[in-house]
Amino acid sequence: MIIRGPEKRADSDARRVGLVAGWGRYPLVIAQALRAQGYQTYCLGVRDHADPELANWCTDFRWIGLARLGAAIRYYHRHGVTRVTMAGKIHKTVLFQPGVWLRHLPDLTFLKVFYPHLFTGRRDRKDDTLLGTIVDACGQAGIEIAPATDFAPELLVKAGKITRHSLTPRQMRDIEFGWTLAKEMGRLDVGQSVAVMDQAVLAVEAIEGTDACIRRAGELCSKGGFTLVKVAKPQQDMRFDVPTVGLGTLENLVAAGGKVLAIEAERTILIDETQLVNFANAHGIAMVALHRGEATAGHRCLHGFAA
Repeated sequence: MIIRGPEKRADSDARRVGLVAGWGRYPLVIAQALRAQGYQTYCLGVRDHADPELANWCTDFRWIGLARLGAAIRYYHRHGVTRVTMAGKIHKTVLFQPGVWLRHLPDLTFLKVFYPHLFTGRRDRKDDTLLGTIVDACGQAGIEIAPATDFAPELLVKAGKITRHSLTPRQMRDIEFGWTLAKEMGRLDVGQSVAVMDQAVLAVEAIEGTDACIRRAGELCSKGGFTLVKVAKPQQDMRFDVPTVGLGTLENLVAAGGKVLAIEAERTILIDETQLVNFANAHGIAMVALHRGEATAGHRCLHGFAA
């Protein structure tokens, strides 16, 4: 069958994907997955966040300021991109630094969309609110925001015991205790991680992120041995802010004296899983992935991870 010009263009457009890249290795993993699948990737790297290495894996790469929403939409329109995915962390703490709007000079579209959130205070600055606002603005401009895991579903961790180290009864109780708290913090859109020891809360993740939460737990529990529970929000939108664990998370956990990492199966991303497992095994970290409800259904759901 002869493929006519318009059909060729439609097929070419379908193979074009936009990527908005924040901090961390996750955007690079997604860019590599997109290339392996034959996509043309048009990437905007958020200034002061994204890895410059992305330029080597994308069809086109440009730096963009955090507040250049209109420029981002125009960039994707110019390249015929109608589907965009977001990957990587945005350090929300920059919003509270002096001179932030001079460094990340807002464009007119950004001002129109975020004025009630960031300048008048009439609307909140919760993660879900801000990211949902971006999704709505892009949708109105004809750009669909797709989950990054659609392009790399293998990154979502499967349920089960991840490392060779088993859990003690005390650690199982801490997982159950921490899971309920982490889910509630997620429901409130505060954070997704909780550090606990002997069913006492050491630290709760908020705007500072998981790594800072881990470090604070280590400072408050100098004897070590605590458990970190990291879960998806009950209302988790898989298009953004999906819980992610990379080598840096485990390095910080080891440095702080943590011994257990419990995460949510099918709703948590593991970056470089083989490397993570090897590192955890070498440093005596027990890692388990649980489905929703398992950790709060009683210890019987955790018995398979016990020594």
